[in-house]
Amino acid sequence: MLFAGVSYLAIIIAAVASFVFGAVWYVLLGARWQAALGKSEFELQSTASPAPFIATGIGLIIMAWMLAGVLGHLGMVDVWDGIGSAFFLWVGFVATTMTVNHRFQGLPWLFTLIDGGYWLGALLIQGAIIGAFGV
Repeated sequence: MLFAGVSYLAIIIAAVASFVFGAVWYVLLGARWQAALGKSEFELQSTASPAPFIATGIGLIIMAWMLAGVLGHLGMVDVWDGIGSAFFLWVGFVATTMTVNHRFQGLPWLFTLIDGGYWLGALLIQGAIIGAFGV
C-alpha cells in the first residue's frame, strides 16, 4: 500500500519530460561538460553504448516514483509543493551526494555544476508534473 495512491501516468510523464530536459541540457552544455570531464570526443565515442541511456531512463522512472511517494506521504499535491519538495530533496540528497563523490573523484567544480544543474532541473520538472497531477 506504500504507493497505492500515486498516479503512474504522472510518473511516466515526469520521467519522460526529465529525460527530454536532459537531452536539451547536455546538447547545450555538452562541450563544457566534456571539457570538464577531461575526455576527448574520440574517448567518449569509443565507449558509446545504449547502457547509460537505459540506466538513465530506469533511474528517472524510479526517481519520479519515489518523489510521488514522498509527496503523497507528505500530503503535498499541488505544483508548488511538488517543486518545493523536489528542491529540498535535491539539496539534501542529490547535491550533497554528488558533491562528495565528485570531490573524491577529483572532478572539477564545473562538472559538478553542470551535472547538479541537470539533476535539479529534472527533479523540479518531476515535482511540477507530479504535483499538477495531484500525486
